[in-house]
Amino acid sequence: MIAKESIALLTTVANFDLYQKTASLFPSNITLYVIDGTNGMHGIDSILYMMKKLKNKSIDWLIMADEDVVFTNTDAVFELISFMQEKNYTVAGIRDGGLIAHRNFNPYAINTFFSVLNFKEIKSLWNKNEMLKNQYIIPKEFDDNLDNLPFIYDVNSLYEPYYCFYFWLRRMGKEFLFLESQMERDAIANTIYFNNKQIAVHTWYARVYGKNEKHTQRIDYYLQKFKVVGTAKVHYTMYKKYTFALVKKVEKVLKKIHAKLRPKA
Repeated sequence: MIAKESIALLTTVANFDLYQKTASLFPSNITLYVIDGTNGMHGIDSILYMMKKLKNKSIDWLIMADEDVVFTNTDAVFELISFMQEKNYTVAGIRDGGLIAHRNFNPYAINTFFSVLNFKEIKSLWNKNEMLKNQYIIPKEFDDNLDNLPFIYDVNSLYEPYYCFYFWLRRMGKEFLFLESQMERDAIANTIYFNNKQIAVHTWYARVYGKNEKHTQRIDYYLQKFKVVGTAKVHYTMYKKYTFALVKKVEKVLKKIHAKLRPKA
């Protein structure tokens, strides 16, 4: 059995009100980290910041889970990690195409809403510049069997800028365990499974929780169903890049200037 002291869970939080509720169901006795995403940080920027802040921590296994993920069976999470260690998997998660009705993008990469990483291994390989060069598609590069995927997908999609992280690992020869998923009755939420055991329900749309009535009521249904009561007093270490929004705004302005100055064909 893997020591829980070597496992951590990271959430890039856009909605702290929701996080304080769902965190009550997080796997127990592991270290919790938070990246403050209220300034727009997410995706590839969050992954880069994660590697910067956590690379020197004593973390062997890292669970990435959004605040709109409601854990239903934490024992299954630890079973998954033990299985990954035994079978030498580096990454586990849900395909970003073909398994979720409203995610019709690349099935060769996973969505970051729930992911388990062999963080110790990834830290030993980490090369930011090399990783970022992997945002491209090579036709028929991967040989996954996609025949049984129930929904639409696009093997040429580069929809998410963070695909490069997963493509880089795959091109390094690292093994991926693609988990199963089923859509819930609302046709938005999806349930995550490992070895026929339910791990969690991803409700989606955390950012609008408490702002949009439809999605707030929908998410509250799952909170009530899995007996989330009130807010949790959980201890976590939080990181925030205070200059992130400003830097992104400057980058956007510079891109516009460069585009205007670029010689026309």
